[in-house]
Amino acid sequence: MRLTCPHCGDRDLREFTYKGDALALLRPDETANPQEWVDYVHNRDNPAGTTSELWYHGPCGSWLVAVRDTTTHVTHRTLSLAEAGK
Repeated sequence: MRLTCPHCGDRDLREFTYKGDALALLRPDETANPQEWVDYVHNRDNPAGTTSELWYHGPCGSWLVAVRDTTTHVTHRTLSLAEAGK
């Protein structure tokens, strides 16, 4: 599998570290109720199909969001965190 770093271009997966679902970027507001925080910290879906994932590119130190199909491993696109809105 290959991912496209926003700074370095198309690279081998071994240069990246998977850091979880990109929903982590949507953390609740600090005034959110306790149940919203419990859901954010502990409850995750495990969907089959297209997901947004956080990846870290070690050689250049950049973070990216990969929109990827978990059933086929096809990466539809990658975005820098700035492009992803965070």
